[in-house]
Amino acid sequence: MTYQEALDWIHGRLAFGSRPGLQRVEALLEKLDNPQHKIKTVHIAGTNGKGSTVTDLRCLLEEENLKVGTYTSPFITYFNERIAINNRPIPNDDLVRWVLLLQPLVVELDAIEEVSGITEFEIVTALMFGYFAEQKVDIAIVEVGLGGLLDCTNVITPLAAAITTIGMDHMDILGNTIEEIAFQKAGIIKNEVPVILGELPESAVTVITAEADAKKSPIYKYGEAFSSSKHESIALVGERFTYQSEQLDLADIKVSLIGKHQVDNASVAIKLYEILAPLLGYTVSEKTIKSGLSQAHWSGRLEVVRKEPLILLDGAHNEPAVRRLVESLATIASGKKIHVMFASLSTKACQPMIELFQSLPNVELTVTTFDYPKARSIEEYPTSVLRDVKSESNWQDGLLNLTESCQKDDMIVVTGSLYFISQVRAFILGGKFYE
Repeated sequence: MTYQEALDWIHGRLAFGSRPGLQRVEALLEKLDNPQHKIKTVHIAGTNGKGSTVTDLRCLLEEENLKVGTYTSPFITYFNERIAINNRPIPNDDLVRWVLLLQPLVVELDAIEEVSGITEFEIVTALMFGYFAEQKVDIAIVEVGLGGLLDCTNVITPLAAAITTIGMDHMDILGNTIEEIAFQKAGIIKNEVPVILGELPESAVTVITAEADAKKSPIYKYGEAFSSSKHESIALVGERFTYQSEQLDLADIKVSLIGKHQVDNASVAIKLYEILAPLLGYTVSEKTIKSGLSQAHWSGRLEVVRKEPLILLDGAHNEPAVRRLVESLATIASGKKIHVMFASLSTKACQPMIELFQSLPNVELTVTTFDYPKARSIEEYPTSVLRDVKSESNWQDGLLNLTESCQKDDMIVVTGSLYFISQVRAFILGGKFYE
């Protein structure tokens, strides 16, 4: 089997879609002798901020010379980065070897009605647990795929869990209220396992606290058990902030990710780092925190990919993420004209996101589409939206035209679905942009 054949087989399971529930993945993991129970884990859920928090925590734990596995989705550069050890993606040969191991097991389970139709995400999750157990990672930081309670990563009892943010997204699966979505996220809480909460709506905190109390799980709330205050933005480089908890009082921390929300994510990561210390055998260190966070980088999050003209990529794929992006742009742009190119999935409510972008001063908005099964076509944008903004059916041509026509001091922001951002990033950084 070649690497491409392995990927084709994995992606071929996409036809089974997103199907919440643990029965299928548990059956597959049982065939692998339950590798998820052989490694220490941290579980991170949230509407937004999961990937950045995973990255921040990984950098902190790597500073302690630990072997750190990370599981994230979707990928931005190439598939293997979803499963990585100390930021090194799983090698192609290992991926192929694990696919060859999993294929006959999936075929066997497909013949059993109760567990047939194992999805792409379930296969990759099982592969991840198997690979991390085989490689004997010291700790695996596992990002929830969707929700929490019925997400296929929810087969672990972690050392600690975190819920970064909660907003209205994936309502077709998770529910139509903040409380319903919070209940799904709270499903990752396990008996007596500490849980850290980011900046959440009070209605969500009430639901999650009730679940934590029922399971006798210690709960650490942002703004109470720990807090931070943003000092300043370092122009297109990162953020400076202070951090306080019962154990720490730190000044002048720098995180190399842009936006006030990255201070929130880094604060959750620091609190996780504090809680994990006695469980993983290290001593909390100010030097480690400052050094680790200064090295954190997460592609596709207010990422500068070109300086003249300035092009930023940001995977703001839902309304809460767009709100935070708009807040950041209001600071970063400082009088510049902003050209926004936006593409979303057809499953997302696009109009509220577009209205947020339109609230920016001196903005020009272009909606587009891209090559992905669930991508929103130009025709699927509301007529009211298409009357007010530009549209471009070929985003590559549209982006090239933007860079040629905009002024030197203008800013281009390409945003929307992370699947879209992945394609744009490859186009710009892969050399095709300059041909």
